[in-house]
Amino acid sequence: MRDKNKRRKNAELKDLKAVEKPAGIFRTTLSFHEQSMLCHFKMARGSTIPLHNHEAVQHGYVLQGKLRFLLNEGKSFIATPGMSYAFDPWEHHGAEVLEDSEVLEFFTPMRPEYADN
Repeated sequence: MRDKNKRRKNAELKDLKAVEKPAGIFRTTLSFHEQSMLCHFKMARGSTIPLHNHEAVQHGYVLQGKLRFLLNEGKSFIATPGMSYAFDPWEHHGAEVLEDSEVLEFFTPMRPEYADN
C-alpha cells in the first residue's frame, strides 16, 4: 500500500539532490503524491537503462540530447529534443543514451522507489 502522507506538492530543481542509478543516469524527483509523479533526468552519453517494466504509465519529453529507447523483440526508436513518448503499464522498455540528454518524465501511479530525494 502506498503511503498517502508521502508527497511533495512543489519543488525547485536546483534545491533537490539527484540520485544516480544506474551509472550515468541522474534522477531528481520533483513533485509527487500517491497518484502521480514528475521526475527530471540528466543522462550521460554512453549510459544505459536496462530493459525493465513497472506498474506505472510513463510519459516522457526530451528537452535535449538523443536517446534510443529499447522495446521488446529488438524494436527501438530514437528520441530527440521536442519528442514525447509513452509506455503502458508493464511494457518492457530501456534506453541507450546516444548524447548527453535531459528528459522530463511523468508516472501514474507514482513510483514509491523514486520518492527518495
